[in-house]
Amino acid sequence: MTLDKHQIDGLPEFCTRTLPAAEFENRMFAAGYSQVGSAPAQAGRSKIWWGHPDYQRVESIYSFDRQTVITAYHVE
Repeated sequence: MTLDKHQIDGLPEFCTRTLPAAEFENRMFAAGYSQVGSAPAQAGRSKIWWGHPDYQRVESIYSFDRQTVITAYHVE
């Protein structure tokens, strides 16, 4: 699970395996995404879903302290 393995519509490709949460969120907001939900994930991590008027929903997985985004990908 790494960011550089997935392409998110409306964003340039990620060149790093993880990203600070603030930087990831700024990129998502700038591309027109908005947070639409959240839930606990495995191993104490968190997941946040992002919606966009033109693109499929995105699920992002955060570290246990929500300071780092580990991966993000489109979900149906």
